[in-house]
Amino acid sequence: MEWSPRTGESAVPAVAGVLLGLATAFLDPLGRVLVGAAAVLLLGLAARDRLLRPRLAARPTGVAVRRLSGTTELPWGRLHVRVRDTRRWGLRSRLLELDTAAGPDDDGRPRPEARREPASGEEDGVLVLLGRRDLGADPADVARALHALRPG
Repeated sequence: MEWSPRTGESAVPAVAGVLLGLATAFLDPLGRVLVGAAAVLLLGLAARDRLLRPRLAARPTGVAVRRLSGTTELPWGRLHVRVRDTRRWGLRSRLLELDTAAGPDDDGRPRPEARREPASGEEDGVLVLLGRRDLGADPADVARALHALRPG
């Protein structure tokens, strides 16, 4: 299974960026800089969405996450999946948390799979946080699907 930003949600910033870019021809120099910067940011966001498809993919060996620096493989054996709900200033945020750390969890208790220390040169762990816009779906639904796809 794969998850990516929705095409419509990627097209809106692209169209807005093009329109803002065209609008710079009718503005004063300072307006051109400000509106031009906004256009570049929106076009960059749309390009990022397009380049990082699929953003998350479940494979038999684990989960692959595409980032600007490349694809990161998270093996099923070390992967801890959970949904993080937060509230700030009256707004609710829900993130999918993918963690391969072998250390203690947030509450200080060691995880059951955290029985050994990483060897020298081995990566300590990877933490990936993805929101609804990154996944194109509710993070809780993606977490349930990943738990169902997990072997064993």
